[in-house]
Amino acid sequence: MKILIASDIHGSEYYCKALLERYAEEEFDSIVLLGDILYHGPRNDLPKDYCPKSVISMLNPLSDKILCVKGNCESDVDGMVLDFPVDTEFAMLYFENARIYLTHGHKIRNDIGKINCILLNGHTHIPLCDSSEGYLHLNPGSVSIPKENSHHSYMTFDGKTFCWKDVLSGETYKEYSL
Repeated sequence: MKILIASDIHGSEYYCKALLERYAEEEFDSIVLLGDILYHGPRNDLPKDYCPKSVISMLNPLSDKILCVKGNCESDVDGMVLDFPVDTEFAMLYFENARIYLTHGHKIRNDIGKINCILLNGHTHIPLCDSSEGYLHLNPGSVSIPKENSHHSYMTFDGKTFCWKDVLSGETYKEYSL
């Protein structure tokens, strides 16, 4: 199984379209969205081609392929316009050799190291691969509003290797194998 992992689209029609082009080209089985799908939030500038209605119309046809967790910019109204659930704070994915805890990142459990899993979150808009806290902590960065001079990015996972990729080019710029 090959999954596309993305976070922080923030209503950008331009970058959502680029992300879905990667989805089609790379023939993923499913999409994991780590929150902040439609709105830019009060601390962020508007992303390029900000148009939440277009993002809705691009994502809804893929609703049966999407697993999403709630970000800090999601609202109750989002659940009324998106055809996939956006109201859960966390989810778990299970693979043969990996158990992955999904959350947006604005509310991370303080006992995450005790539940023997990989932590995968967005929120910071900064790609991350770190194991200094006793567990593997991964962040795909942001699709539309990257910070600290990082790529407009997403991740892939094939059950063995996580790859960080540039949304516009599809080029891999970092890998981590389990």
